[in-house]
Amino acid sequence: MDSLIPQLGLALAIGLLVGLERGWRERDTPDGGRTAGIRTYGISGLLGGVAAALSLSLNTPSVLIATFLAFTAVFAWYQARESMHDESFSVTGVIAALGVFALGALAVTGDQRVAAAGGAALAAVLASRDLLHGLLRRISWIELRSALVLAVMTAIVLPLLPARTIDPWGGFNPRQVWLFTVLTAAISYLGYIAVRALGTARGVLVGGLAGAIVSSTAVTVALARTAAAGGSPWPLAGAAALAAGVSVLRVAGIVTIVAPSLLGVSGTAMLAAIVGFGASGALFLSRGRVDGDGTEPPRNPFELGPLLAFAVLFGVVSTISAVLSIGSSRGMIATSAISGLFDVDVAVLSALRLLGQSASPEAVGHAVLLALASNAVGRISVAIATGPVRFWLPYIGATIVAAASGYAAFVTLPHFEWAGLLGTPNP
Repeated sequence: MDSLIPQLGLALAIGLLVGLERGWRERDTPDGGRTAGIRTYGISGLLGGVAAALSLSLNTPSVLIATFLAFTAVFAWYQARESMHDESFSVTGVIAALGVFALGALAVTGDQRVAAAGGAALAAVLASRDLLHGLLRRISWIELRSALVLAVMTAIVLPLLPARTIDPWGGFNPRQVWLFTVLTAAISYLGYIAVRALGTARGVLVGGLAGAIVSSTAVTVALARTAAAGGSPWPLAGAAALAAGVSVLRVAGIVTIVAPSLLGVSGTAMLAAIVGFGASGALFLSRGRVDGDGTEPPRNPFELGPLLAFAVLFGVVSTISAVLSIGSSRGMIATSAISGLFDVDVAVLSALRLLGQSASPEAVGHAVLLALASNAVGRISVAIATGPVRFWLPYIGATIVAAASGYAAFVTLPHFEWAGLLGTPNP
C-alpha cells in the first residue's frame, strides 16, 4: 500500500502535465465546450493507474484490458461529437488520452522512471505542434526521402554489415566505415537544417557559420566569389574565418563523440585555433558591412550519391592508412596530411579508427591536427584561385593567427590521457 500511493500520484501527475498543455491550448473554449481539459486528463492517468493496480491485486490482466477498451470507446465517442461540431478531423486528443492512460498504468506496473520520462516526452511533443508543423512546411520531399532512405540503410543495412576487417591489413571494417559515414552526415545535416530554417537571406554570417558545418571549403569559395563580384572584402574574409573556426569545432565534436581520450592530446590546440579564427573573424567583420547572401545553400548531406562516395573514399583511405601504418605511425600521418587537403572528415576518421590498433593516442592526435592544417591549406588555395587579393590576404592572416595559436598551445600546454576513455573507438 505504501508503494502504491506514490505510484498513483505519478499516474495522476502525468495526466495533469499533459492536461496542462491540452487545457492551455484550448483555454479560450467555454466550459463544457471541449471533451477534456486538465482535470479529465489528470483523472485519465489516475484511472490507468487504478486499473493496473486492480489487475495486479486480482492477478487478472483482463481488468486492465477491459478498462482500457471501455475508456477508449467513451473518450473517442465524446471526441467524435466535438469534432463533428467543430468540423475538425484531428485525433490528437484521443491519442494523447490513450497515452496518458497507458503511462498511468505503466507507473504502477512498470518502471516509474520510464513512465515519468514518457509523460514528459508526450507533453513536450504536444507542445511542439507549431514547431513541428513549421518544419514540415519547410522541408522538401527530396530532403525527407533522403533522410528516410538513410534511416532505413542505417537501421537495416548497418547490422548486416560485417563488424570485422575484411582486408589482410586490418584497415577496412565495413560496419565501422558506414557508421562513421552516417555520423558525419548527421553532424553535417545539423548545419543544413540551420541554413534551411534561417535562410541564407539572413546574411553571410548566419549562412557562413551554418554552411561551414556542412563544408567550410564550399563556404570559402562562395564568399571569395562574392568578394570578386564587388563585395566588401574585409567582412567577407571575416565570415570565412569564422566558418573555418566552425569547421575546426565540427572536427572537435567528431573527436569528442568517437574518441574523447584524444582531447587530452589535440583538444587544447583545436580550442586555441578556434579562438584565433574567432578573434580574427570578429576583427574583420568590424571593418565593414556586407549586403546580400554571400553563400549558396549547401547540398543535402543525406543525398545517397555523395554519401556513398564519402563511404568509398573513407574505406580507401582507411585501408591505405592501415597499410602505411604497419610498423610505424608515419604512414598514417602522411595519409592524413594528403587526404586532409580534399576532405578533413575522411582524414580525421581514418586516423581515429586506428586508435588502439596500430597507432598510439599521441600519433593519432598529431594526425588529426595535421589533417586540420592540411585542410586549411586547401581552403587558402581555393580562396586564392577564386577571390581577389583583398579577400584572401586577410584570410591567410587569420589562418596564420589560428595556426600559430594552435601550435603554441600544442607545444606549451601539457598533454594528458583520460583514464577509462583511452582505447579503440566504439564500433
